Amino acid sequence: MAATTSKVLRMTFENAGGRTFNITMPEPREDLTSSEIETAMDLIIDRNIFSTSGGDLVAKRDIKIIDTITDDLYDPPRA
Repeated sequence: MAATTSKVLRMTFENAGGRTFNITMPEPREDLTSSEIETAMDLIIDRNIFSTSGGDLVAKRDIKIIDTITDDLYDPPRA
């Protein structure tokens, strides 16, 4: 049994249909700044890189770095 940690960067956009669309990237750089992320999000929107079922991405909605700790509480016996 062990604890593991992980981090993800979650960028949330709004599409033309008014719904949200998330892009999640594992293990972002420790020194990553919000301005770097916003610039990347602007490029994604301006260059129309992703198309969703609700249409093109049209706006930035949110940026989060999510840090998760997982405690593994059970290891099954080995056969």
